[in-house]
Amino acid sequence: MKSKRIRSLSIAWATALLSVVLFSSMPARTQVQEGPPAPAPRTPAGEHRSSLHLEVPEGPPVKVPRETLRTSPAGRWSVGSFESVQVNVDADGNNILGDAANEPSIAIDPTNSDLMVIGWRQFDTIESNFREAGWAYSHDVGQTWTFPGVLEEDVFRSDPVLDADADGVFYFYSLSHPGPGQYSCEMFISSDSGVSWTGPIDAFGGDKAWMAIDRTGGIGHGHIYAAWDYAGCCGNDWFTRSMDGGLTYADPIPIPEQPMWGVTTVGPDGEVYVAGRLYATATQFAVVKSSTARIAELPLAFDFATVVSLDGSLRGTCCGGPNPNGLLGQVWVATDHSDGPSCGNVYLLASVVPFEGDDPLEVMFCRSTDGGETFSDPIRVNDDPPGTNAWQWFGTMSVAPGGRLDVVFNDTRNTGVENLSELFYTYSTDTGITWSSNVPVSPVFDSHVGWPDQNKLGDYYDMISDEAGVKVAYAATFNDEQDVYYLRIALDCNNNGIHDGDDIAAEASDDCNLNEVPDECDIAEGTSQDINGNQIPDECENLSDINGDGLVDLTDFSVYQFCLMGPGFEQVPTGCTPEEFAAADLDDDNDVDLFDFSAFELHFTD
Repeated sequence: MKSKRIRSLSIAWATALLSVVLFSSMPARTQVQEGPPAPAPRTPAGEHRSSLHLEVPEGPPVKVPRETLRTSPAGRWSVGSFESVQVNVDADGNNILGDAANEPSIAIDPTNSDLMVIGWRQFDTIESNFREAGWAYSHDVGQTWTFPGVLEEDVFRSDPVLDADADGVFYFYSLSHPGPGQYSCEMFISSDSGVSWTGPIDAFGGDKAWMAIDRTGGIGHGHIYAAWDYAGCCGNDWFTRSMDGGLTYADPIPIPEQPMWGVTTVGPDGEVYVAGRLYATATQFAVVKSSTARIAELPLAFDFATVVSLDGSLRGTCCGGPNPNGLLGQVWVATDHSDGPSCGNVYLLASVVPFEGDDPLEVMFCRSTDGGETFSDPIRVNDDPPGTNAWQWFGTMSVAPGGRLDVVFNDTRNTGVENLSELFYTYSTDTGITWSSNVPVSPVFDSHVGWPDQNKLGDYYDMISDEAGVKVAYAATFNDEQDVYYLRIALDCNNNGIHDGDDIAAEASDDCNLNEVPDECDIAEGTSQDINGNQIPDECENLSDINGDGLVDLTDFSVYQFCLMGPGFEQVPTGCTPEEFAAADLDDDNDVDLFDFSAFELHFTD
């Protein structure tokens, strides 16, 4: 096991219980912590000041009236059945020229999956790096999007994080920069499916923040949890919660081991996990757990932090690579909410610089089956051969309701050029032990074009899994500028509402040829023959092996020479035994004709 468990001594149960009365009498804070400002951000171990990734305004807003902007047709970019729909479009659905949009986050109404909202960093012109909080909503399952503008005009905002509660209320957690050396986040709330927002509401916070909402139906139902990094409101206090729908927030507390550049998630019992790269070192990661944050009467505290290896490091970059002045992805933690034996599993994933080999970046994964106390050895998710020198960056993970794991990442394997990537997809139906063949789901794009006076495509993507697939919000440059796209990845060839991988894993569909496609779909789509109509692909039955020696070769061909019937033949030809005739009649129609022979040719191997 490559993990080490570290017990937090900050809170014991006895102390917590003695503190209930005192804590419950203290109102939750809604303002940024008073007193002297937080110290200037320090440099994490192994990093240079140039790679801090701090979100800092470097100039005033540049006003660009939307009605004066030139437009071009918005594209729908497809690879096979996977269609990417542009989100940041004008009122007529056109692409806006000269702007930039990146670093998207997506939320979906759990009561009506037709309703979605995506937020992003909006640059009205690439001549400036001043950015605001852009958003768009879709009420038709992502087919069309409405981009009303930004949450607040002329207010610097970054690091958008969106989520929705169990009642379909949307939340937008947004970083601001109120003054030199000051960082905080504010919350915006939408009760009309993203059409309008109330806010801002002071919510502590800081750089690279991430929030999660409890939708478990347990005692912490509706709680909102948020964590951030060293560039925040409150010194070394990096975690808070809201218990009243995002209106007020508890005083932040420290997070053991100081994980940064990662996400926050809620487990099936309302337990909270925060993950990230360690502040102290780029080569280790931490998953930190609180089983008591869900309990309103108890003060915030963490149970333990588990230090984990992903056989690589997560570093900020300053020179070269596909995202020169941005992260190459953040650290993802997700939990299994299924009804099966994997319920409660904790999963960790990130794009890392591997300790061994020449590849610049790999997507690495590990799992915990004991609530985050220990983790498995890491495994590689991308399936290109080692040594291809490909960048697998912006690795992003989510878990479907049934427990399937979905992962997307940008990949340069097919281009061999660091700035030319495709978005790839893979999934696992066995808790991440094995992964499906990686497949490209977007066209190639150049991550070095469209920079808004800032050499990066943001720092992350976002995605949400469901029964049939996954919904992805990502940034790309198909228009030779940075835009935000919505992509539905649905592998459901038999249209039963269930992901094909889950159908196969549950044995609801067979996959005799092990091509990760249900056999009935292979047959229906013509990629496999079923000459005898028994719903089994012919290649799995080896029907053309007339003599049963395991080969379809010249010996079998000689049988067809004697058994093939011409027009008008009504009996077995001379030189062909009844047994050979029956074996050569692949479609069981009482003759051996060119139809049978054509099927034989498909399987001929010698």
